[in-house]
Amino acid sequence: MNESNPDKTIKTPWHLWLIGIVGLLWSAMGAMDYVMTQTANEAYMANFTQAQLDFFYGLPALIISAWAIAVWGGVLGCIFLLLRKGTAVPLFLVSFIAMVITAIHNYGLSNGLEVIGDTFSLVFSAIIFLVALGLYLYARSMKQKGVLK
Repeated sequence: MNESNPDKTIKTPWHLWLIGIVGLLWSAMGAMDYVMTQTANEAYMANFTQAQLDFFYGLPALIISAWAIAVWGGVLGCIFLLLRKGTAVPLFLVSFIAMVITAIHNYGLSNGLEVIGDTFSLVFSAIIFLVALGLYLYARSMKQKGVLK
């Protein structure tokens, strides 16, 4: 925030719109994956092996809850970022933490690495991790600069 004039309106940088919109589209893909998996959409789930289906359908409720928080926290974080609300920062942080919990379970505490551990899936999981961290850091930076209120 501008300490010399706290009432001064900070202009929204163009990159906030770009990151907010692209982030929302990215998060919407994650939300779609979550909904399709949780509703056992036949056409969508036909893309997975039986072992992968067993893994997804056997996730504990706590991990499904963490997955939901990660996905919907990211969607809400992007919406609040576009609305220039500081609430985006804790939403992205909670989403990121929930995503880390899900990843620890899926790849460290269960056989997820064995079941879905092909190179593409691992790289894509790393990208999801980096995007979630990036959205949090970006929102935090915009909050510190006074862009988010």
